[in-house]
Amino acid sequence: MKIKQYAEVAATHFGSDIAKGVAARVVLGKNDGAPNFCMRVFEIAAGGHTPRHAHAWEHEMFIHAGAGEVYGSGQWHPLRPGKAVLIPGNEEHQLRNPGPDPLVVVCLVPGSAPEL
Repeated sequence: MKIKQYAEVAATHFGSDIAKGVAARVVLGKNDGAPNFCMRVFEIAAGGHTPRHAHAWEHEMFIHAGAGEVYGSGQWHPLRPGKAVLIPGNEEHQLRNPGPDPLVVVCLVPGSAPEL
C-alpha cells in the first residue's frame, strides 16, 4: 500500500497559449508501482485551460474543488465539485476555468498512456 499527500508531489507547470495556468501532478503512477493506471491531479488557475486534444485512450475525471467547464461532444458543459466525467477514446476535449477559484480535477488514465 502507498499513501501520499497529493500537494507534496512536485507539479509540472504549463503556461502557454496551448495550456495556461495548469499545475499537473502524477500522484500515483509507474514510479509508485502502479502499472495499470495513473492518477493525476490538475489544478487549473482562474482563466486557465488545458489544451484541446484527443487521444486513443479513455479517461475519467472527478471534480474535487472549484468550478469550470469541460468541452466534449462539440459543446461546453459546466463542472462543479462532486461531478464525474468519462471522456471516451478519440473524443476531442478540454478543461477551462472561467471562475475566480482554482479548479482541482483528479484524472485517471490507463497505464499505457503517457503519465503527463
